[in-house]
Amino acid sequence: MQIASLLFIGFSLGAALLLIVGKLLQRQELQRESAPWAGFLLIAGLAGIQILHLGWILSRFDYLHSSLYLLLLYSIAPSFYFYSRQLLLTQVHCRWHDGLHVLPLVLCFCLPYHLALPGAFLIGSGYLLWLAKTVYALREQRRRFHLELLALGTLFAIALAVLVLGFIWPLLNETDFIGAYSILIGMAFFAVALTLLRFPGIAADVSEAVQAAYAESTLKNVDKSAVLAKLDVLMTQDKLYALETLNLALLAEQLEVSQHQLSELINTEFQQGFSRYIREQRIAAAKQLLLAEPNASVLSIGLTVGFSTQSNFYAAFRDIVGVAPGQYRKTHTG
Repeated sequence: MQIASLLFIGFSLGAALLLIVGKLLQRQELQRESAPWAGFLLIAGLAGIQILHLGWILSRFDYLHSSLYLLLLYSIAPSFYFYSRQLLLTQVHCRWHDGLHVLPLVLCFCLPYHLALPGAFLIGSGYLLWLAKTVYALREQRRRFHLELLALGTLFAIALAVLVLGFIWPLLNETDFIGAYSILIGMAFFAVALTLLRFPGIAADVSEAVQAAYAESTLKNVDKSAVLAKLDVLMTQDKLYALETLNLALLAEQLEVSQHQLSELINTEFQQGFSRYIREQRIAAAKQLLLAEPNASVLSIGLTVGFSTQSNFYAAFRDIVGVAPGQYRKTHTG
């Protein structure tokens, strides 16, 4: 188990660095970010735990019985909550009682180690129940997600396994506990990295699904047929999707409706969010260009239809079509 633990710890630290750098470089036009610090704290907390595990496994240093280790453990659940709620709730502004989520951190300094360690996992189980309840409330939106739900379910299963490990901790020797915990954290990083590669727009999609689930109808006085016809013209004739800076506000202005009205219209008529709708428009155009212009480079086609980078184009193309752009061209041109 020691070799597996070391491999997963190494992967965790590399993935944590890539996630933080990617987050700093990511464009955020379509994603709500009321608490960007929460994601950084969550990643840093998990990476910090893995570093302490690494030092213990290699017999370099032992901080597993220190307040630092407990502090990192107790920071995971609140960080996870604040990061998750910006995607899963419609009202994400900080409120006075949000400070209560920090109170459990005091326990790591007050309780003896043999009580504080399982206490961290007990608190985590409460946050996991909150997550299950919140996701269940979005069940009417499940038709918009297929493999995405499987990916999120995998993360949920890993979190559940971590809680079980925490509760059976007294039955395990310390070596097995640290090894298993390190592997589960590594699996979580692997699942997150794989999910983001396969579904690069999942955060925006989930956020828009939440808005659709809780929003009251704003289309009562809107001529939906006329707006949809104008939207079709903007996409098929004017090719507005090719505008790299296109966002919900700009498109709503072109259609002379509010952002909420446009968001609801796309959700109800196309069963998807705005960002997914635009990605599909761009990929549909890219598929045509790949076959119509065989001498054009894949990168130039991606930039032509509105993607800012080659990586974004490749990720979106694989997400929607299932294969890379070059493979699609090769398959359909014989």
